[in-house]
Amino acid sequence: MFTHYANTESRNPMGISLVPARQKKVIENLMQFYLYDFTQFLDIDVTEQGNFAPYPGLDDYWNIREIRFPYLITYHNKPAGFALVDRMDDTSEADFYLSEFFVMKKYRRSGLGTWASHQLFDRLKGRWKVTQVSTNLPAQAFWRKTIGAYTHNQYEERVDLERGNRSQYFRSANI
Repeated sequence: MFTHYANTESRNPMGISLVPARQKKVIENLMQFYLYDFTQFLDIDVTEQGNFAPYPGLDDYWNIREIRFPYLITYHNKPAGFALVDRMDDTSEADFYLSEFFVMKKYRRSGLGTWASHQLFDRLKGRWKVTQVSTNLPAQAFWRKTIGAYTHNQYEERVDLERGNRSQYFRSANI
């Protein structure tokens, strides 16, 4: 059974919390939906068993907790997405990297993704890097809008010349 480490605002149905190791399977299961969504942007296939291969390094989010942060996003206490955040090895670029971010289609355009990302930025104070693959135009639009709202448009966007991926760089509020 899923244990919800809830949002303290009882009227807000949205929640975000670090995922304990005993609930790692929730993220593993949601990762299948995330990878499925990504098939429209990247050339990835399922295995012969009909599922996607395990996400590389996912166990590190529970084994190296001082630099890896797995968050579960919920709506009315039900799993609705996740965020994987890394503390950057090279802090000259940023302090935190939003490695993966996913909200199930059912909850998109509800404000959940924006709310959850703002919660992450507030919880992990510092300089952030958020990247989208070059072909994922909806994600690029979402992050520009979301980060723009969070920072009052005080962010920088850079393009990786090799891959064409876009990244936004900004600072968390109040640092």
